[in-house]
Formats: sequence, C-alpha cells, structure tokens
Amino acid sequence: MKYNWILFDADETLFSFDSFAGLKQLFAHYNVDFTEEDFKEYQQLNKPLWVAYQDGKIDAKTLQESRFAEWGKRLAVKPADLNHGFLLSMAEVCRPLDGVVEMLQRLHQRSKLAIITNGFTAMQQLRLNKTGLSDYFEFVVVSEEIGVSKPNPQFFRHALELASPKDTKQVLVVGDTLESDILGGNNVGLDTCWLDHGRENLTEIKPTYQIPRIADLLQVVENS
Repeated sequence: MKYNWILFDADETLFSFDSFAGLKQLFAHYNVDFTEEDFKEYQQLNKPLWVAYQDGKIDAKTLQESRFAEWGKRLAVKPADLNHGFLLSMAEVCRPLDGVVEMLQRLHQRSKLAIITNGFTAMQQLRLNKTGLSDYFEFVVVSEEIGVSKPNPQFFRHALELASPKDTKQVLVVGDTLESDILGGNNVGLDTCWLDHGRENLTEIKPTYQIPRIADLLQVVENS
C-alpha cells in the first residue's frame, strides 16, 4: 500500500456541515426564528468572506466577526459572542458523514491519519470529542492557529513537518473542495483525492483520484 499518511479535510469530507441548522440553534437562544431567507442573506455575506480568507486577504477574526456584524447590531450583541455561540452550535449539530467511522477504523490499522482544516479552533476538539473520533488522528492543523489557510503552500508544509513522512509520495490529501484541498495539495507535490459528492469538475485543477463518496476512499488506498 502506497500511503502511510492521509491528510483529511474536515467539513463535508469527514463531517456534515449544516450551517443552517447551526444558525437556527444559535438564534433560537435569542428568540429569533432564523428563516431560509435569513440564511440566504447570511450566505451572501459569508461566502465572499471565506474566499477572502482563503486568499489571505483577511484573517480569521475578521471573517468570524464580519459575518455577524449586522446581526450584532440587530440584537445588541457583540459579533464575537454570536460567532462563539455559532461554533458551539455547529459542534453540537455535527455528524460524521455516512461511512466515515467504518472507513477510519480500517484505515487507522494501516496508515497514520490527520485533519487539515480551514475551520476554527473552538469547534475542532469539541467536534472530535462529541463524535468519538479523536483517537483516530495523530494531529489536527487548523488555519486559525497557524495564520495561513489552504491552499497556501505554507499550510501544507506545516502539516508535512508534523507528519515527517519518509517520502512525500507516501502522503495523500483528501478533501471536497478543489480550490483549497486539491489545489493546495497539488501545489506542494502531494497526491490528492477529490470527494466530488456527485459534482462535475469545471476547473483546471486535476486531482490524482476522484470519488463520489468518502467510503470509496478505502478502495483507492487499498489499490494504491
């Protein structure tokens, strides 16, 4: 088997990321019925902020507080407090994707596993503890902690320093986002596997492997 190390993205690769459910739970604490319309409005602000964050144009604190600035005014609550509540809610509503637990059980016997995420520190350990998956991973790299995010090559070099593989050809990056997970892995010469969730690749970014479901990763790794 080729891969001694597998570096996993977190959101929508290992875990469901139902931000609408998380926001509904957050705003329920403030007696607000958060609607689909509210969610669309939130995403119009949130998505460009994430792009700016991944491009290194803003830091994590700016992203986290800017997305709740308007709601902070409406509710007379600090945006930072709303953001913290949201991260706690997201850890609560999080579930492993179908097939993840069985896949990790099998892969853990033959490879070392780690998580590399552009998510935020407050949520990661809570989520791992809640889902009982902590013990499968050697380490977790969180962009907020190291000051750079995927696809920045520095992010991936940091992960490689922690893994210290004998050969980088023995490392596989797995993720659902071409522009951050796959491009970032490609840029430092790592093999990559895109979890496409049934989507078509409309970019110039070429993963080494492409799978529709995370459970299909077993076959990729075992046949490598």
